[in-house]
Amino acid sequence: MASVRLLNVGKAFGDSEVIKSVALDIPDGAFVVLVGPSGCGKSTLLRMIAGLETIDRGEIRIGDRVVNALAPKDRDVAMVFQNYALYPHMTVAGNMGFSLKLRGERAEVIERKVADAATILGLQPYLDRLPRQLSGGQRQRVAMGRAIVRAPRVFLFDEPLSNLDAGLRAQMRTEIKDLHQRLKTTTVYVTHDQIEAMTMGDTIVVLRDGVVQQVGAPLEVYERPANLFTATFIGSPAMNILDAEVIMADGQTLLRLRDGAQLPLSPGYDLHDRRRVQIGIRPEHLMLTDAGLDARVLVVEPTGAATHVTAQLGDRSVVAVVRERVTLSRGSAVRLSAHHESIHLFDEATGERIASSGALS
Repeated sequence: MASVRLLNVGKAFGDSEVIKSVALDIPDGAFVVLVGPSGCGKSTLLRMIAGLETIDRGEIRIGDRVVNALAPKDRDVAMVFQNYALYPHMTVAGNMGFSLKLRGERAEVIERKVADAATILGLQPYLDRLPRQLSGGQRQRVAMGRAIVRAPRVFLFDEPLSNLDAGLRAQMRTEIKDLHQRLKTTTVYVTHDQIEAMTMGDTIVVLRDGVVQQVGAPLEVYERPANLFTATFIGSPAMNILDAEVIMADGQTLLRLRDGAQLPLSPGYDLHDRRRVQIGIRPEHLMLTDAGLDARVLVVEPTGAATHVTAQLGDRSVVAVVRERVTLSRGSAVRLSAHHESIHLFDEATGERIASSGALS
């Protein structure tokens, strides 16, 4: 195993700078998820670690070695791709052991390592099958087994579950996380799916346009987003955002929405009167109450465990996740409220989080 360290790494394709001075420390044995929308640079960053893309500036270290000039085969990493890239004419055992065969390993060593990996991944009954005789999830396990038999210092996963259906994705998330907990191999995992990021990683790295927006534990990023982008990207349904103005009145700090409605703000913020801000409220913190902000129901979506209520609040639509059973229809008048402790504040101009001494700030 080994740590991975990126020191102000940059990459451009022509005039387009896709990675902009990324600095990142990945400890030995960590499971780090690079997450962000399509085109944010996460796969490019992963390929740079693997050696499949050159870097224009900066330094990449794997363990105590600078690997900028090393070929992929010399970096001691193993990569699992979105497409399984299996040889269709080879059996499962042949696919898993092929890289060891190229290294010149003895047949008995290859057989033992393939058998060990097959046991870990539950592939023992399928070792003599061809890829076309396997399900999508089984093929992905074979791709993972091919990486495991190499016993690399670092695993690299590039959106490996994108081609699977929802049920298999959930199953494979569990299996990959369990695999990491058993092998303890340093893992860097790329996804655009924030559920994968939240459930699998020890650490999340949120990327946007080649720039790191926030690094932290999943719940830290969820509960204390550094900026508006992270706040709205992490979380499903997404955080509700409302425009507001700070009002100082009678020793109390209020947030006045565009339609004139007001919300109280918890103490501890260093704000001045008339400052323009944006309010963030997670859908699970927005409640249907007898007294609150007037809104009108647009859509009601029962999910079983909860009901998602989309409502028009002033000039914005917002989503409330309601745990109790409700009988509502389009056009129903409702009132919405949120505990002031659950309100996030962001600067209107920069989008950066406005911190306070409160528990969520």
